[in-house]
Amino acid sequence: MDRVKAAVCRGSGDRFRLEELTVEDPRPDEVLVRFTAAGLCHTDLEVAAGRMPTPFPVVAGHEGAGVVEAVGPAVTGFTPGDRVVASFSFCGSCRNCLSGLPAYCPDHFPLNFGARRADGSVGLRDASGEPVHDHFFGQSSFARYGLCRPSSLVKVPDSSMSDDVLAPLGCGVITGAGAVWNVLRVSPGSTVAVLGAGAVGLSAVMAAVVAGASRIIVSDTHHSRLDPAAHLGATDVFDAADGTDADDNGATVGNGAARIRELTGGRGVDFSVESTGVPEVMAQAVAALAPLGSAAILGAAPGGADLRTNAFALLEGRTVTGSIVGHQAPAVLVPRILDLHGRGLFPLEAMIRTYPLDDINKAVDDARSGAVVKAVLLH
Repeated sequence: MDRVKAAVCRGSGDRFRLEELTVEDPRPDEVLVRFTAAGLCHTDLEVAAGRMPTPFPVVAGHEGAGVVEAVGPAVTGFTPGDRVVASFSFCGSCRNCLSGLPAYCPDHFPLNFGARRADGSVGLRDASGEPVHDHFFGQSSFARYGLCRPSSLVKVPDSSMSDDVLAPLGCGVITGAGAVWNVLRVSPGSTVAVLGAGAVGLSAVMAAVVAGASRIIVSDTHHSRLDPAAHLGATDVFDAADGTDADDNGATVGNGAARIRELTGGRGVDFSVESTGVPEVMAQAVAALAPLGSAAILGAAPGGADLRTNAFALLEGRTVTGSIVGHQAPAVLVPRILDLHGRGLFPLEAMIRTYPLDDINKAVDDARSGAVVKAVLLH
């Protein structure tokens, strides 16, 4: 066993504790990855706050980049020294996995949010020898070292992309980009609205630019995120908090649909992307559609929340679709984005700010306030 520094959630709100843990050697079918960078995602904060079905104590983190340190004897395709991006776990044998849609694996929730191996064991222990849950989303990359299933890893070819830019590819970036390309299938000359300009939303903006959209409208309640959206290709931006009310939970949601219709001369948009997790904003994403338009719902709403929309409006050919992690295998999506980035067509650096792992709680505060779009922790 090796000792490793990690940010641990112990059920104390969204605060993380830096601790020294021990990590097991990889089992025959596992890969030990030395993580160098890990993106901080909203899902990690929901886990830390106890709003997800993940047991404590746990090491979260599911946007990791690093280097293979060791491989179990049954592992093929990876060798020590390989540079990798880590993503989620999936069974690999069900109908959806075999169809190239592993995010819809029936075991997605237990394998990823369960934060343990399939046999119930974990690979981390604290200073007192007590188990700490790991294998969160196939990686638990808020630790310096993590045990991964080979299927959760994507090998990175020779690339000049730094690890802090690579890390968010494992979840947030492919979630936004994949929804645009694989779910909505945005076409050249079309109009797109993106509601929520976090990392997922801005990745959708970059993907819409690549797809040839002629107009990209972006809204967010954090005004500070609108300039990055415009820099990355949005043609119109507006602050969704201006002159609006709060929802039943106190969240400011605005009336984005009305503003989007105003900007499009009353017609609405061909495609919309929602990435806030707020049900009222999801409803606006649908209400902003033109006839035959399609909305992709990406945000994770609270359990039991309903999406309400005008049923008659759906008769005009409007569609609403959910999407998880890009609606395609990361092994396909990640190389596509790497190629686009290498050609200057997917400038991820514009939304990233780095923090040392020791400053994880500062990164959480900045993410909550909107001061940073994508915080990336460096080990």
